[in-house]
Amino acid sequence: MIPATNEPLLSDLKVFCTVVRCGTFIATAAELGASPAFVSKRIAVLESQLGVKLFHRTTRRMVMSADGELVHQSARKMIDDMAALSESIASHRKEPAGSLRVSTSPHIGRNQVSRVLSLLARRYPQLDIWLELADRAVDLIGEGFDIDIRVGEPPQQQLIGHLLARGGRIVCASPAYLRAHGEPRRAEELLQHQCLVARYREQGLGIWRLVGPRGPESVRVHGRFGSNQGEVVLDWAIDGHGIVLLSEWDVATQIAEGKLVRLLPEYHEPADLWAMTGTRAASSAKVNACVAFLKEHLAHGPHALRSTLSSK
Repeated sequence: MIPATNEPLLSDLKVFCTVVRCGTFIATAAELGASPAFVSKRIAVLESQLGVKLFHRTTRRMVMSADGELVHQSARKMIDDMAALSESIASHRKEPAGSLRVSTSPHIGRNQVSRVLSLLARRYPQLDIWLELADRAVDLIGEGFDIDIRVGEPPQQQLIGHLLARGGRIVCASPAYLRAHGEPRRAEELLQHQCLVARYREQGLGIWRLVGPRGPESVRVHGRFGSNQGEVVLDWAIDGHGIVLLSEWDVATQIAEGKLVRLLPEYHEPADLWAMTGTRAASSAKVNACVAFLKEHLAHGPHALRSTLSSK
């Protein structure tokens, strides 16, 4: 039995869980705004207090030991229980408070979500907000996020999906590309064109799942250019390098300015915007407040996501 005076600090357990998630002391230090030496010291103190080795050190990554896995399970429960206690107090006061971790893709994160969260922070001054922008599927529970804002159907059954906005992706190209290569009239004609390939978080590379007059059609497109960044692919499309499939939200301005032309107007790829939360977040004041705030401001006002596809 560890004496009460030698019990691990909750802050050290949080550092430990962050190391597990980030994989290295350097990455953990960067996230915490501390030095690798500080992280190393806190882990050493925790190991000394518990009398176990938490990690097997390798040249590239920290690998949890068997004891470390047991400690991690208990530490996560303690941290979650403390967060739940804080949430309970905040709910009683009817004022969301504490740390709110949100993840989403870079483009929508910069252009809409970050601005809505700025308004949210003014509305609830006791919230501390972290926004992570990543063009990949995140593990909401494992990576410690409260909300993941993603496009497409919710893939994880253990999560709760909150629909934020209806939308879809549309096929576009620049006037210069169309003058040089012509315009496709049917989905299968895309195979004869240079298509700019984007890797979206929720689907495979180079597969366009379009819905048109004949129902759903999957087309495996190809081209010389590809990226995991939608903004990069958009720039290449404007430069005339090929046909692109991007969210109507992302290309509305370029179409209005004549930089892009919508092709195959009877086709689109369904791409609704969802806020995913864990089941334990159902009673969380901060999560519920954020989701409601996002729904309101993405539907109305200067940061709204408007779509002509919502009724299709």
